[in-house]
Amino acid sequence: MSVAAAIAARAWLGTPYRHQASVKGEGADCLGLVRGVWRELLGAEPEAVPGYAADWAEVGGEETLLQAARRWLVEIPLSRAGLGDVVLFRMAPGSPIKHCAILTDLAGAEPRMIHAYWGRAVVESWMGPWWRRRLAAAFAWPSAGPRGSEG
Repeated sequence: MSVAAAIAARAWLGTPYRHQASVKGEGADCLGLVRGVWRELLGAEPEAVPGYAADWAEVGGEETLLQAARRWLVEIPLSRAGLGDVVLFRMAPGSPIKHCAILTDLAGAEPRMIHAYWGRAVVESWMGPWWRRRLAAAFAWPSAGPRGSEG
């Protein structure tokens, strides 16, 4: 599942950033990317995503993204996050988790991730110190077996 998730995420590269969208080549935000990869790997999405404003985390202050990830993905320790896993970020200390990405390369000095970047597109970028400081949670896909059993 991990290799398949990374391959599926790469197929979204260049998709324009569009708030709340999840259509490869047409538009996606960070959640839309993860939703699209879910559909490619696992089929229909498990629940409808309610509408959300760009500032939903700042206004509501709830861990909406983290709670949804815990309902549908398999939480793993950050130290075990690997190829194809979903990682979540807090954009400011003490704020709700608001951004997600899919890990794609762990071989170099700094891991790489694919995510929808506001104002740009779905991109693959280094997960440098700025991003690593904001890492808050990691998740494997639900049908992924025990770590180390995948190809």
